[in-house]
Amino acid sequence: MTRRAGNTTGIGAGMFVAAWVMLLGVLTAHFSGWLDTRDDPNRSVTGTVSELGVREVRLFQNRAGHYIATGRINGSPVRFVLDTGATAVALPGRVAEKLGLRAGQPQLAKTANGTITTYRTRLDEVSLGTIRLRDVRADINPHMEGDEVLLGMSFLRSLELVQRDGSLTLRQHAGS
Repeated sequence: MTRRAGNTTGIGAGMFVAAWVMLLGVLTAHFSGWLDTRDDPNRSVTGTVSELGVREVRLFQNRAGHYIATGRINGSPVRFVLDTGATAVALPGRVAEKLGLRAGQPQLAKTANGTITTYRTRLDEVSLGTIRLRDVRADINPHMEGDEVLLGMSFLRSLELVQRDGSLTLRQHAGS
């Protein structure tokens, strides 16, 4: 009889540990998703199109105060970092290669880290939610780390930008 009580206690302790492990797993998954949302609150960008043809997308700042959003270049998904300080859309060399972009004329570019050589290219289409622009100037930067594409002014200059309370609304008026 003593043996059975010991087995029951062992099984109960095992179930108790298993329940705690499962609870910690669920909490970790939930907390991880919450952190991901804070780092990239614009994973699925949508937008609206008004009756007058105005296309609008609203983005939210991440916890670092940046606007990061998933969009497309030539139909392929990319992760954009909006950068009004960048003259053109800037792609890391690795991303440009994956997209099959041709490196054009070399040019010197002044960056925070000094002067570097980048290569001009044209993007057939850049889209962010409902906003789409064709024939967008871009620069391939073989020195850029990571997979984020800087969405610079060669894209943003065609849009109306309104920033308020941690969000940024981009509007593309009909005909632009």
